[in-house]
Amino acid sequence: MSLAPVRHDPEDQRRVHTETLVDAIDLPIGRWSQDGRLVFCNAPYEAWALRDRAALIGRSLAELYGHDAWHAAQPAFAQAFEGRTVSYERRLTHRGGRWARIQVFPDFRPDGSVEAVYTIAFDIHDDVEQRKALQDANRRLDRFTENIPYPLTYIDRDCVVRFANKAYLQVAGQTADQVVDRHIGEVRGRKRWEEHEPFFQRALGGEMVQYTRLVDWPKLGRRWVRTSYVPDFDAEHRVVGLYTVTTDVHELTVAQERLKRSVEVDALTEVYSRRAMMDRIDAAVLNAADHPAALFFIDLDGFKAVNDACGHREGDRVLCAIAQALKEAVRTEDSVGRFGGDEFLVLAPVHDRQGAHVMALHLLEAVRAAGALAAPQHRVTASIGYALTPLDATQPLKLIQLADGAMYAAKRLGQNRVLSGMAQATPWPLAS
Repeated sequence: MSLAPVRHDPEDQRRVHTETLVDAIDLPIGRWSQDGRLVFCNAPYEAWALRDRAALIGRSLAELYGHDAWHAAQPAFAQAFEGRTVSYERRLTHRGGRWARIQVFPDFRPDGSVEAVYTIAFDIHDDVEQRKALQDANRRLDRFTENIPYPLTYIDRDCVVRFANKAYLQVAGQTADQVVDRHIGEVRGRKRWEEHEPFFQRALGGEMVQYTRLVDWPKLGRRWVRTSYVPDFDAEHRVVGLYTVTTDVHELTVAQERLKRSVEVDALTEVYSRRAMMDRIDAAVLNAADHPAALFFIDLDGFKAVNDACGHREGDRVLCAIAQALKEAVRTEDSVGRFGGDEFLVLAPVHDRQGAHVMALHLLEAVRAAGALAAPQHRVTASIGYALTPLDATQPLKLIQLADGAMYAAKRLGQNRVLSGMAQATPWPLAS
């Protein structure tokens, strides 16, 4: 007697084949019926669920993991049964609260209808914790940048303001709507943008730049401020934008200016100090080929008698009067300095020795007039020596030595006269 051949349902064969493949995948995979019950799971799912297959199959997700778990999964299951692949994230109470991403996708019948859905669980706990840490850090950074007492902005590569903190808006006297998502030129105005644009372009080129300037702030008045332009690089070291941070450096700048002035300006006479004049002489000699200059060494005649007869306070007053007279006698491009005691230096651009001689006589008359007015009981005049660069000297020390030597020669010849470092004395009529 022959046996009838056994017919195998193609659908059953497909399911068995699929489940055999799923069992070999090292990820927790489960298959769920339309009423939300687990109808198949692979071996990794058993380990993941911390129970054996007998305790899992036939139970609903709510029965296995609780109603909160089903509440989180239900929308994804509904979409998967509509034919879509979706995912959701939740904490796994059965695994110590670790975060997992559950992917839910449909299992289609040959006719295109959805018979069941599969779930695959991925452990994303470390990723979620890192993401949360990054979000917390960003929130802290946002609070810091918003509340830092220094004006701060972020500008993209197109020079559009993407962020401006509270301090910036306060000092600018503007609202966020007037600043954010607008070109910085529109925010600051055309004139100021033309002034600042070179610094933005240098920063967008990858350079950190600083710019110190005097500004009028609505609430603080005129203040010295320093803005730092800091490029923002991406992972490929390309500049994607820049930060600007503005700090109030008013007190520091004023203190530095006072210090600079104390070094550059003689405290008594308020002409340049010896050090400042030496710097200017160095620069003049360096540029003498294109810009010839003359150095005048001035020593007062009769000044000691003022100190001896009237005291040093009166002598100081006379020195100040003569220093002022010298400043008024020269041009804006000329420099007047005190070399020490009753000696002064004047550095002036001149083209030739004749021009230098004319200026020396002019300085001599200025001293004579100021001396006669400041100390009428005494005859205060000057002996002046001068030398030219590059005509007479191409070294600063040599230039000073020639002018100084000519001054002493003029003094030996009778005072109240001028003398070139490379010429004979030229007498000047004594005051009657």
